[in-house]
Amino acid sequence: MSKLTKIYILLGLVAVIVVAGLVWRLIDEVKDAKIEVVSDNKIDITPEVIQSIKSIGEWEFLSIADEEMVDTTRKGIFSDDHLVRIYYGQLSIGVNMHKVGPRWIETTGDSVTVILPKVELLDNDFIDEARTKSFYESGKWSAADREAMYRRAYQMMKRNCLTDKNIRTAEINAEAQITNIMRGLGFRAVTVRFDKKNTQTQ
Repeated sequence: MSKLTKIYILLGLVAVIVVAGLVWRLIDEVKDAKIEVVSDNKIDITPEVIQSIKSIGEWEFLSIADEEMVDTTRKGIFSDDHLVRIYYGQLSIGVNMHKVGPRWIETTGDSVTVILPKVELLDNDFIDEARTKSFYESGKWSAADREAMYRRAYQMMKRNCLTDKNIRTAEINAEAQITNIMRGLGFRAVTVRFDKKNTQTQ
């Protein structure tokens, strides 16, 4: 074996030893390496979704059918005149989505907070005048007399239907529907509040 061949063989052995050392070190580094999985729980709610919810406008969460009997008496010299009328109404209670504030939906990760306008009477024209009928009538009554009875029936229906209990029932229905919508979008924790400063003007 020539001297040159021996040198080549020696260089080859050195190269093998170096490569083996590098491979072994790489294996150790891979074994010691930790794989970190980063989970992004943020859920984006698009402006289109927000606008579609706002576009609902007047959102009814409770409908109440009511009827009221109103009577009036007018004293006469020989006899009294009586008028008794029955009024029927359908009151819609809910929220007007056009009244939401600028930051009515706020998200943090998989949690969302929704602030709705105050629950209120959605339609002031709730008496069905076509169904109004006189239960008993004696004497002559003017249009002004009948208008006064209508106003009495109107106030009676509002007083009897816009109770704290019915308002709370509408709020519970609103919370349930909003929660279902938000969970359908992927949110796990949903908080619904009502803006009590938003009052209805009559």
